Amino acid sequence: MSKANFETIQLESKGPIAILTLNRPERLNAISVQMKLDLAAALDQIEADDTIKVLVLRGAGRAFCAGFDLKDETDVEVEPTGVDHWRPELKRDFEAIMRFWYFKKPTISAIHKYALAGGFEMAIACDITIAAEGTRLGEPELKFGSGIVALLLPWLTSPKKAKEVILTGNDRLDARDGLAFGFVNRVVPAGEEFDTAMAIARDIAVMDMHSVQMTKEAINRTYEIMGMNQALRMALDVDVQIESLETPERKTFSEISKKEGLKAAIAWRDARFSEGR
Repeated sequence: MSKANFETIQLESKGPIAILTLNRPERLNAISVQMKLDLAAALDQIEADDTIKVLVLRGAGRAFCAGFDLKDETDVEVEPTGVDHWRPELKRDFEAIMRFWYFKKPTISAIHKYALAGGFEMAIACDITIAAEGTRLGEPELKFGSGIVALLLPWLTSPKKAKEVILTGNDRLDARDGLAFGFVNRVVPAGEEFDTAMAIARDIAVMDMHSVQMTKEAINRTYEIMGMNQALRMALDVDVQIESLETPERKTFSEISKKEGLKAAIAWRDARFSEGR
């Protein structure tokens, strides 16, 4: 597979390993509408190439991924409302994340600095997750009055831990918390996460490709039998309902973002949550 040109990602290969790099460093690799399109096209290309046996996912610049790009929503002229708007939008978000879980070839994420919200979900949707020391993880969506697009966390840790993280909007988990909770495989010194992911990818790549793919499918089917697919779809429906609500908090956040910018809106949100601490 040769290098491919995309607007928001980079795709290259080293032997049997595809390397997919989120490439919007000026936005901390936030997932834009265009990135979702680019990811879908790149993953189609990787999946169709029989010379590629493993995929490594990483982020360019200062962070892995800060989540879905809120600027996409706040820049629109008319505020999006209603189930009919949100259902197809969130379905595309869900599919962008879960493609890594259902991808027929093994996927490994190498994450650093920030892996938050949708970026966090994408990182843990990969089969193996390698985190650099000091990586900040979490699900801050409820702080924005939003829901969780891909509610994977309860399937990868205990319900007690999942509820604590999600219901408090915790976006300050450390990489070692992720290791203890079970959704990070290894924590390595900062700067070594990609090399570690590549070493694991090389170990997998020497295996028989058909055996590896069939075994990954068998593991995923175990979760399907336990009801994971149905639960994730139900959670997505809940997220559609949440996003369709017009709460005072969501309205104020949107108004501040339009008038003063996204940073000001986030500062307003954070100030609310710091009161009384």
